[in-house]
Formats: sequence, C-alpha cells, structure tokens
Amino acid sequence: MKRWRFWIGLIISLIFLYFALQKLDINQVLDALSKAQYLWLLPGILIYFIAVWIRAWRWVFLLRSVKHVPTSKTFPITCIGYMGNNIYPARAGEVLRAVILKRHENIPISTSLATIIIERIFDGVVMLAFVFLNPFELEKLTGGSGFWGNIKELAFIGAGIFLLALIIFILAALFPKITLIISYWFLSLIPRDTFREKAIKIIEKFLSGLISLRSPRDMFMVFFTSLLIWLLETIKYWFVMQAFSFRVSFFSLMLLNGIANLVTTIPSAPGYIGTWEAVTKAVLMAYQVPGSEALGYAIVLHISLYLPITLLGAYYMTREGIKWDESLRSNTIS
Repeated sequence: MKRWRFWIGLIISLIFLYFALQKLDINQVLDALSKAQYLWLLPGILIYFIAVWIRAWRWVFLLRSVKHVPTSKTFPITCIGYMGNNIYPARAGEVLRAVILKRHENIPISTSLATIIIERIFDGVVMLAFVFLNPFELEKLTGGSGFWGNIKELAFIGAGIFLLALIIFILAALFPKITLIISYWFLSLIPRDTFREKAIKIIEKFLSGLISLRSPRDMFMVFFTSLLIWLLETIKYWFVMQAFSFRVSFFSLMLLNGIANLVTTIPSAPGYIGTWEAVTKAVLMAYQVPGSEALGYAIVLHISLYLPITLLGAYYMTREGIKWDESLRSNTIS
C-alpha cells in the first residue's frame, strides 16, 4: 500500500503507451529512428542545459528573501532534482532539492518547498500562455485532436487551476497574518496538540518562502526567467526536429511544448514514460506528420530530455554522498 502511487502511475503510463503504439507498424518506427541524424541533438542538449542553469538562477530570486544562495550552488541541486523526478515516483526530486538545500544552507525544507511550488505555478502559467497565445495553431488541434478529447476545453480547465493557485499564493504572501489566522482556525479543529504545533511551525516556514511574491520586481523576474526557460526548451525541440524529415513551425512546437508538459503533470511512471510519447505523437499527427515518424521524434526527444540531465544529476548526487533511503525520507518535513 505504501507504493500505491507508483502502481497507479505505472498503470496510467501503460494506458498512454497503448495509445502511443496503436495502429502503428513498429518496423516503420524503427526505420524512422534509423534514418534520424543524431548530431542535431548536440546543440539541443547544450541549449537545454542553458535552460537548466536559468532555472537555477530563477531559484536564487525566489530564495533571496530568505537567504542569498549563489547560482553555483543552486545549479547542482536543480540537476539533482531533475534526476529525482526522472527516476523516483511522485516527483520526489522536488523534495530531494529541498532536503539537499537544507544540508548546505540550513534553509527549512517547508520554506524551500514553497519556492519550488511557486516555480511550478509560473511554469504552468507559461505553458498555458504557449497554448492560449497560439490561437491559430490551437484551432488546428481542436477537431479530431486524438484520444484525450478537446484540447481547448482541457486548456481552460488547466488555466483555471493554475491561475487559482497563483492567486491563492499571492494572497497568502501579501496577507501572511490573515493566512496564519485562517490556518490556526482550521488547525484548532484538530484534537491532537502535538500535531497542531508541528503544523503551525511548518506553515510559518512555508509562508516565509512566499515572501518573493510581495515584490513586483521579483515576480517579474520569475515570470521573465520562466518564459526564457521554456522558449529555450522549445528551441531544443526545433533542433531535435532537424534530425527528422518532417517540418512544423516554431509556434507549433511551442504549442506542443505547452500541451505535452501540461499533460505530464498527470500521475505516471517516473520519467513521464507513456504520457509524453502519446501526447507528442498525437499533436504531431494533427499536423499531418506520419505516426511512425511522430513517435520516433517523441522517443528521441524524450531520451534527450531525460538522459543527460539524469546522468548529471546522478553525478552531483554521488558527490553529495547521499541516497534516497529511509533515513533521508524521515527528515523531509521540517
């Protein structure tokens, strides 16, 4: 039962893999992979690591209201977080980032988790912008867009969730005293005094991680760096596309980036196996890309996103001299 989330994710991944592979001749997929010009992956991977470095820089802005941590320290931890998300279930890499940051900088885990959640919310806002600010491209996908239904409707639902979360976090940052009063009231309904005391301390530390949202300048920088990160990742998509024979516009790749990354927030096996391939293939097929080549592109892009950062993250984690075991998990909330 402790692994129920892993098994649910695995089942979801297998369902998506079924949709990714249905009505395809595996030999044609292998043929598309054999004809790909893999040298195009090298500049794409370089661009991707630049985007990861900017992610580490963005984290500096979110943390500096608590403590100044240079990018030279946040970059290795960010890489470890990617590695954790790719090989452990339930996006455990985010918690791993917070644990290692506490080891180095003594920043409470609940505080750094608040900054990580802010990152994810802004990432979601940019992804939705890639979808909604592409009305002509989006219109091409709403009819017969594949097994997941009407993309526009799903995008509106996603927009509501992310924007609501962003508003809640901004209000909590702007009015911390009111937030604490509301939190105290909810916690007063819990009979266990020891649990209430621990929860109050965690909430107080969590709110300290939201301080950056009080600064319009910091909020702008977080949004700007988020936009830059995802534009660079789309450039990587373009480089990988050069390895194949099909061509779609950069705006189409922005739309693909937005949809694929929004869908991969669905629980799945570690590394988003299945969900990534099915969605990427379906979007490209809406642009009349042959299914075998669309799946071949999805596989190569996924590996180039997964393998380099996972290896680098594993290298940095080895340098830390720690592993994701029971002793580490027992210290993840503080």
